[in-house]
Amino acid sequence: MNILKKANEIVNERSEEKVRQYGDFIQCMKKTARIASEISSKDITTEDAYNVLIALKLSRHSNNYKEDNLLDAVAYMGSLNNYKLNTNNNG
Repeated sequence: MNILKKANEIVNERSEEKVRQYGDFIQCMKKTARIASEISSKDITTEDAYNVLIALKLSRHSNNYKEDNLLDAVAYMGSLNNYKLNTNNNG
């Protein structure tokens, strides 16, 4: 399957089971930012958390090709886009 289709399934078509198991994608990223802020004693935004995870996946990719790294990076980018659209539409 095409990597973009896979990423879309991960971000936009998560099965009910995945949501029950891992929670809502964006809500998990918000929680990630809060936890990172606490342990680093810095304000880490949700967008910062996305950017760090995207950077990590691209950094791993630069060492060795593994489709999963690219898939995850694209999925994080797609979810970041959803987050930004949601944030911009809700003021």
